[in-house]
Amino acid sequence: MTEIKTGDKVGIHYTGTLEDGSVFDSSEGRAPLEFEVGSGQIIPGLDQALPGMVVGEKKLVQIPCDLAYGASNPDMKQAVPREGIPEDITLEIGLTLHMQTPSGQPLPVTVVEMDEATVTLDANHALAGKDLTFDIEIVSIG
Repeated sequence: MTEIKTGDKVGIHYTGTLEDGSVFDSSEGRAPLEFEVGSGQIIPGLDQALPGMVVGEKKLVQIPCDLAYGASNPDMKQAVPREGIPEDITLEIGLTLHMQTPSGQPLPVTVVEMDEATVTLDANHALAGKDLTFDIEIVSIG
């Protein structure tokens, strides 16, 4: 059987869970996730777990946050004046807003705190600072 090596294009089915067992993403009911191993298209911990696996093999992979989306960076949180948020947006904790960087790049931010005067926005990835577990199955190598 052909074993996965860096540079191979692979297809996997996966279910990603947090430490509490809650599912944050899954390919269930969708086409397999396809990518090139070692190309940086997926998080490093998952990329590193694939070499040596074969089609049909299943594996449970535990990935620490530093090999997933990294630690949560406190500099990525910022309080902005409440009047800087358009009035037609109903603010609530957990709401994702879409802003733009000065260069025009889209930047999703999450409302993490609010008071009468300010809204604190967090631009960290939603999974930053979290250890992840992936249940994976190799469906194709090619």
